[in-house]
Amino acid sequence: MPIVVTLDVMLARRKMTLTELSERIGLTLANMSILKSGKAKGVRFSTLDDICRVLECQPGDLLQHMDDENYKKLMKI
Repeated sequence: MPIVVTLDVMLARRKMTLTELSERIGLTLANMSILKSGKAKGVRFSTLDDICRVLECQPGDLLQHMDDENYKKLMKI
């Protein structure tokens, strides 16, 4: 059962670019891109805390647990 990163949705809601977020939390744009694309194997709680603080959201607003069938539909696998 995959975990899906919905950072792009929250960025759109806050009208913020990934570049702006990366600058505000002090992570490289490359690392933020890996997280946003869902290719990250994990995320530190401190990073998650920084993102939530800047975006004024909860961790559940950024991460979604999805069953395999819905994940395959979403990813068009």
